[in-house]
Amino acid sequence: MKCDIVSARRTVYSGRVSMVVAPGAAGELGIAPRHAPLLTTLTAGAIRVLDDEGEEYTFLIGGGIIEVMPHLVTVLVDTAQRAADFDEQAVRRAKADAERALQERGESRDIAEVQAQLRDAIDKLQALERWRKRVRHKG
Repeated sequence: MKCDIVSARRTVYSGRVSMVVAPGAAGELGIAPRHAPLLTTLTAGAIRVLDDEGEEYTFLIGGGIIEVMPHLVTVLVDTAQRAADFDEQAVRRAKADAERALQERGESRDIAEVQAQLRDAIDKLQALERWRKRVRHKG
């Protein structure tokens, strides 16, 4: 089946796959070819894609939606990046900046925007931690 993972900025992954595992709102979803049609929300976490050659790719996402058709999986996410390329220090800095901005309550930034940035950073860090735990248990 074909899988497309798309963020607001770019196509993160597109290719033929034999399995997709995604963090659904009601729990982890395992999707194989000819899966029944499905549309649901995704929580922040890791999406694992197993391509037709057996190579596994992991992407950390900040939430989104997934549409499953028998031969096509489309994942629309707020943010996504390969787990191996994740810049934890940059996310920790963004989290600290947002927390500082909320404490200062400055008028130069919209509080709702800062809260959204803080939530995004926290979601990414939680997704990274869940991915690390899975990798430690696997190895």
